[in-house]
Amino acid sequence: VQLQASGGGLVQAGGSLTVSCAASGSPFSINRMGWYRQAPGKQRERVAIITGGGVTNYADSVKGRFTISRDNAENTVSLQMNSLKPEDTAVYYCYVDNQLLRGYWGKGTQVTVSS
Repeated sequence: VQLQASGGGLVQAGGSLTVSCAASGSPFSINRMGWYRQAPGKQRERVAIITGGGVTNYADSVKGRFTISRDNAENTVSLQMNSLKPEDTAVYYCYVDNQLLRGYWGKGTQVTVSS
């Protein structure tokens, strides 16, 4: 499975960014899609995840600011990030798993929020 991420970049605090990810090459149906992030010196943490039926789950730190969405026909997932804070600065990783619950990771895209 190949995961191609796009988006990310540098934004001032209070601004918005969207990161997107397209999955291809899976011989099985994609189950969950989501985003994780890892800041320097910290463990990777789950940001948001969405099931094939559209059920979402967010980290407490991003609730009300981030919105995850997906296009099942295109196997894409996007994360709209609003009201960004410097503590949102991290490398954001796309994640998907299939119906066998095997997980796959994208290479990561940098999001930097300046104060």
